[in-house]
Amino acid sequence: MTGDLVRLSINQETIKQWSLPELADGCARLGVPGVGLWRAPVQEYGVERAARLMRETGLLVTSLCRGGFFTATDPAARRTALDDNRAAIDEAAVLQTDTLVLVSGGLPSGDRDIAAARERVGDALAELAPYAAERSVRLAIEPLHPMYASDRCVVSTLGQALDIAERFPAEQVGVVVDTYHLWWDDRVPAQIVRAGAAGRIASFQLADWVTPLPEGVLLGRGQLGDGCVDLRRFREQVDAAGFFGAMEVEIFNPALWARDGAEVLAEIAGRYREHVL
Repeated sequence: MTGDLVRLSINQETIKQWSLPELADGCARLGVPGVGLWRAPVQEYGVERAARLMRETGLLVTSLCRGGFFTATDPAARRTALDDNRAAIDEAAVLQTDTLVLVSGGLPSGDRDIAAARERVGDALAELAPYAAERSVRLAIEPLHPMYASDRCVVSTLGQALDIAERFPAEQVGVVVDTYHLWWDDRVPAQIVRAGAAGRIASFQLADWVTPLPEGVLLGRGQLGDGCVDLRRFREQVDAAGFFGAMEVEIFNPALWARDGAEVLAEIAGRYREHVL
């Protein structure tokens, strides 16, 4: 393993043109020690089979994405969401990752009470956190950029995520620090300190913000160094807060998906060295 890549992890969606075996082989060849996985392609490949592949290639699964979507008001829909999240926890346990990333969910159709929606996130975690703890999985609340608040994630800031997470033991519920979603918020440095002091940073994810967004906000994440985010400063802040875990590159970008996967992976490693370390 190349020493300066020891904390690097590649999220599966960053090079989604690769199959899971191709991703595992590419990371192993380059000396990238970790991968973040997504439920749908893992389910398609087979959860047990994927876990075996990770063990055989010596890769650490740094996170599984995603659980969440807790904000429905309909009782049947809430039960379905909770059942799906229990399945996600079980999958994370099989993959031997201790981190299940949660995207909280947006406002139900016709609903304008965002505070109540956030409370339903906390209510769901109260049911799921003990179940996850029994399986050595920590639930990680990911705040998303405010442009996602209506349809995808009512938790928009690191402070909001911590307000919910702090209702539970730190080993059960943590937070995700994602540069793409949080770079704009001048309160983030203080909230990183807050999260670190309580041992709440469960995952640190990297992507850049480019202007104009090439494919809209969902698929517009930029390659490291192509945008306006001070990635190294973020890394220094999470380091200072006591987080020395994996740094997971998660970029949703069709331009990267259209390229050769090995070329993209090598470029990411170079940009990581240049802009993060």
